[in-house]
Amino acid sequence: MRYLSQRYAMPYKECKGLLTDIGTEELAHMEIIAAIVHQLTRNLTPEQIVESGFGPYYIDHTTGIWPQAAGGIPFNACEFQSKGDPITDLVEDMAAEQKARSTYDNILRVVTDPEVCDPIRYLREREVVHFQRFGEALRITQDNLDSKNFYAFNPSFDVKSNC
Repeated sequence: MRYLSQRYAMPYKECKGLLTDIGTEELAHMEIIAAIVHQLTRNLTPEQIVESGFGPYYIDHTTGIWPQAAGGIPFNACEFQSKGDPITDLVEDMAAEQKARSTYDNILRVVTDPEVCDPIRYLREREVVHFQRFGEALRITQDNLDSKNFYAFNPSFDVKSNC
């Protein structure tokens, strides 16, 4: 959602398109993760739920899909991270992609089931591509600025002649 929200403040069409493309793909990534969680939890017995540490989640959500971090923090609007400044947003996007890649690396270190590992490897590959594409968008944004001081103003809000 963050990328789809950020596109409204992006002044450059090619970068706006990139945010739309990656934002749409990220929605599909969420669906993949939800399907994996569903497949892993749908047939658990009450004993398996407790033994696996899944008990607190189960108490609140049964085996319904409720997006949250591994530590139990639920998804919320703070995840959107849209500042309205293309440079700020793109740097944040690059960091988010690296954090997602690191999370997938950690999953691959502890999971051995190929039916989980294969889609996680695919998602990891996409995070690397997204990081590179956001780097390209940052370069496009910087190349369009009138000033070499990229942090002097917000290119989507401030008048360029004031640089």
